[in-house]
Amino acid sequence: MENIYAALLLHKLGKEVSEGSLKDVVAAAGGEAEESKIKSLVASLKGVDIAKELESASLVSAAPAAGSAPAAEEKKEEKPKEEKKEAAAEGLSALFG
Repeated sequence: MENIYAALLLHKLGKEVSEGSLKDVVAAAGGEAEESKIKSLVASLKGVDIAKELESASLVSAAPAAGSAPAAEEKKEEKPKEEKKEAAAEGLSALFG
């Protein structure tokens, strides 16, 4: 995870995201740089517009949060209605029971 944070920091600062720069950032933060993970990250980021990906990721993560809130409210509204029906049924059974 620290490698991804290092890549994001380098991107934010306008620096090149390369193996050497990632190793330097991780080492400066007191972490231990794993060569295989860094090589894999650099290879997977090759040709990727990080700014565009961050923008689309923030839009995607905001959408479910906004969409799930009304659904939670709807569920809360359904429970009291069901409880009222059950209470009414119990009251009727007492009258005719």
